[in-house]
Amino acid sequence: MAHLVGDMYSAFLAPVLPILITQLGISNFQGGMLDFARKIPSLLNPIFGIIADKIDAKYFMIIGIIIITVSMSLLGVVPDFITLFILVFTAGLGTSIFHVPGPVIIKKVAHERLGLGMSFYMLGGEFARTLGPLLILGAVSLWGFEGTYRVMPLGLAVAAILYFRFRKIHVHKKINKKDRGKADYRKYLRFFVIITGIVIFRSGMHSALTLYLPTYLTHKGNSLWLAGISLSILQFAGAAGTFSIGMLSDKLGRRKTLIILSILNPILMFAFVFSSGFMIFPILVVSGFILFGSNPIILALVQERDTKNLAFLNGTYMTISFVGSSSMFLTVGFLSDILGLDTTYLITAFLSIAAIPFVLMLKK
Repeated sequence: MAHLVGDMYSAFLAPVLPILITQLGISNFQGGMLDFARKIPSLLNPIFGIIADKIDAKYFMIIGIIIITVSMSLLGVVPDFITLFILVFTAGLGTSIFHVPGPVIIKKVAHERLGLGMSFYMLGGEFARTLGPLLILGAVSLWGFEGTYRVMPLGLAVAAILYFRFRKIHVHKKINKKDRGKADYRKYLRFFVIITGIVIFRSGMHSALTLYLPTYLTHKGNSLWLAGISLSILQFAGAAGTFSIGMLSDKLGRRKTLIILSILNPILMFAFVFSSGFMIFPILVVSGFILFGSNPIILALVQERDTKNLAFLNGTYMTISFVGSSSMFLTVGFLSDILGLDTTYLITAFLSIAAIPFVLMLKK
């Protein structure tokens, strides 16, 4: 539930991006810069991980939700692009603080059913991306874009509930200094190189179908509401895929499941680009189910490493995810300004094929 609420506020940016582009006069590339700003704090994730290994990580989750809630609720009152950039950056800081300890806590309670545990955790995050667009667009309809601050009390209430529910729970243990740091980087360098390749070549398609989907559909003549609903459909299917495929990987194997998903991703992207009318909805459903299904698998792979510094390694993975995905978000925005979104969507489909060799490099 905490993951649901935290990521629900983080999901506000994509559905209101068409409004921000019109209201502030920004370009698609600047829209990509906003997502870049939201993920810049991920560079600090290894540091957050080291701190979370030392202290009680549950407080990270509470502080993170407060920062995300306040920042994203104020999107409607920003006067210019610079202020918007700072606000989104602050929200990204809260996102990093919240997410670093989450999978580590799941690891402590899931034991051998780690895929299932990550599925529960990721279900909240993916379902949030279904509810987030509906919440922010509903707020815009009721109070206007300037009235989005009215959704702030929900997140603050959840932060308060977390405090009273978590205050007597201890989720960390002491770790010797000699067990930290460089040794984990050396030991898992090859593993993280493979994960980097998977993340980079998958992120182009991911950015096209999330951040730029409402802009893509409105550009093709659809209403903002239809574009927002389409994003919610994609994210809802992604939530189902996250929950189902994470469990499937416990039985079928992480590597084999990732291979299947990596083959299906580009096929579905090509199908979406060449579809029109009502057909886009079933394709979005299947695309969301497959695309987001790899998230709990990769998280489970990271948490299955034999180390005492799980939060540190999870922070490292989140940094890799930031660098890879943010570079592709900017690339998609840049290409769409030059070539148009239709051509850019095709390019991301071709790029996603390159993730397959990296998945094959994973050890069975």
